[in-house]
Amino acid sequence: MLLEGKVAIVTGGTRGIGFEIVRKYLENGAKVVLFGSRQETVDKALAKLKEENAEWTVEGMFPKLTDAAEVEKAILAVKDQFGKIDILVNNAGISQNTPLYNYTAEEFDKAIDLNVRALFYAILPAAKIMKEQGGGCIINTSSMVSITGQPAGVGYPTSKFAVNGMTISLARELGKDHIRVNAVAPGVTKTDMVAALPQQTVDAISAKIPMGRPGEPEEVANAFLYLASDLASYVTGEILSVDGACKA
Repeated sequence: MLLEGKVAIVTGGTRGIGFEIVRKYLENGAKVVLFGSRQETVDKALAKLKEENAEWTVEGMFPKLTDAAEVEKAILAVKDQFGKIDILVNNAGISQNTPLYNYTAEEFDKAIDLNVRALFYAILPAAKIMKEQGGGCIINTSSMVSITGQPAGVGYPTSKFAVNGMTISLARELGKDHIRVNAVAPGVTKTDMVAALPQQTVDAISAKIPMGRPGEPEEVANAFLYLASDLASYVTGEILSVDGACKA
């Protein structure tokens, strides 16, 4: 087991890629606290995981991720309960595709608040804990659009470019404290959003991917597993693309 004895927090852990990250970590021996947006979604995710394996140590919380004080309180509660925090995965976020001429300042701010500020709010208290305990690992969810941009919804790629900058800069700053900071940049992945699309649309998307298909959430979660494990002990400041070589 690659994460035996580790304690992990995964934001946005109730569905899609985040849920698969939680499952992958549990399968590999970690104790996991997943953060969700509402108690109902957290309870549903926990029930599903417990049904799969009643022996897994998994709990859930639903702090408002755009409230710095609330996030800090939740992270400190995890540390108080488990004695440490080895891994922080900042996976929660929103995507947007509104054309510029229809954009509002409020919509742009929403992307920045959840995709950028919320990461900082979680990283700050977690990094302090990790420094005190002698090290840790932070993994942020970026996106292929942080490399390619996208034709509409400028707030989303802007926020993911910021995620990359935060990741690389913090890797340089926190390396001396034995804290590794990386990001995973998924491409088109079979989340609920893609699954709801007509097959014709999915086929059109897949035609642009050199591997000929969207990724599976588990395939993206494997990258998060690698980066959290000791297999990546000298890997930091990286933006790991998991996109089937789709660069446009």
